[in-house]
Amino acid sequence: MKVFARLLALLVLFLAAVPGHAAAPASAALPSPAPGRLSVYFLDVGQGDAALIVSPTGKTVLIDGGPPEAGTRLAARLRELVKGPLDLVILTHPHLDHLGGLRAAVKAVGARRFMDPGFDHSSEAYRDLLEFVGHEVGQVMSPEPNPNAPQTLLTVGLGEGVALTVLWPRVPQEAFLANTRSDANANSIVTKLTYGKTAFLFTGDSEPPTEELLVRKPVDLTATVLKVAHHGGKHSSTAAFLERVKPQAAVISCGAGNDYGHPSPEVLGRLGDVRARTFRTDQDGEVMAVSDGTTVTLRSTKGGAGATSLSGTQQAGGPVALGPIEPTPHGRAGRSTEKEPAPTSASEDTGVRYVSLKGSKVFHRESCKTLKRSKNERTVYTSRADALRERRPAEDCHP
Repeated sequence: MKVFARLLALLVLFLAAVPGHAAAPASAALPSPAPGRLSVYFLDVGQGDAALIVSPTGKTVLIDGGPPEAGTRLAARLRELVKGPLDLVILTHPHLDHLGGLRAAVKAVGARRFMDPGFDHSSEAYRDLLEFVGHEVGQVMSPEPNPNAPQTLLTVGLGEGVALTVLWPRVPQEAFLANTRSDANANSIVTKLTYGKTAFLFTGDSEPPTEELLVRKPVDLTATVLKVAHHGGKHSSTAAFLERVKPQAAVISCGAGNDYGHPSPEVLGRLGDVRARTFRTDQDGEVMAVSDGTTVTLRSTKGGAGATSLSGTQQAGGPVALGPIEPTPHGRAGRSTEKEPAPTSASEDTGVRYVSLKGSKVFHRESCKTLKRSKNERTVYTSRADALRERRPAEDCHP
């Protein structure tokens, strides 16, 4: 037995010396979502973005899906972390390093809702994804405020006081940003997740015009944890924006040795100026943040047993918006700002038709964007009363 043990030890040493078999740094698998806690996973998808939110009640939101090559790994990780279909999938903007793995993710665990900015983009991969989710996901929506309260922000409740609020974009109340370095990036969905005194800010690939717009608004941008925009690219995470956010921790999602030089020294320097503890998926692997509503504890797969605990400063129970949200000037429009008609009551006979997609439990106004994106078979109702007998109203167009 001693001879066998020595041979086994020599074999391990030999494999460690062979190229491609070098011993990897010790990695500690991150735990499953903590019961009764808010868990946020910044998933390691290489040069791309993907974050999973699991609320204390088990509600799940996936924000972006990384590049195509990360799809298999992302699907496997979601199967470990998610029980049942995702409650919401958010594509922040139609670029391949954010949408490439979403098909695999939805196939792996399913999804009830899909949200994207609704920004027109010619990408074939984006069009294919929209066709796929039109068939596979129950509801496809854009982050439009409730037409009955157009100056409010769209908020998705996740139970136990956890809320995900969309700060940008706000079409049709506010037009898309236009003539930027990248209009697709500039119109990324920006969301703030709040739980008690703790908060997370997700920024997609937001550009300086996005940050400038948000800084001008009477909105509380402070966050315990910031998901850094555009993988740490130098044009985002401006000093003025970081001063408003005041992040205690910042997570940069990027691939090791990427061709873009992400994260940039400029952004790392600006994060240092606001004293944010910075995590990087290229160096730290997957990052997990757990909040009990008062404190956020962060750990990573390559961080050993170490953990970082931060006390939240968000006003518990306070509103995200600090004042009325005013539209930006129409001069920066990328689309028409014409508002949709207000929902009609069941007693009104206006000639408006309502439509339900095959397999869906909801109905929409005939003009709803969800219908334009889907090729599913549909049922048409000539009155709202008829639709209500078989379906419930969709939350994206409030028919």
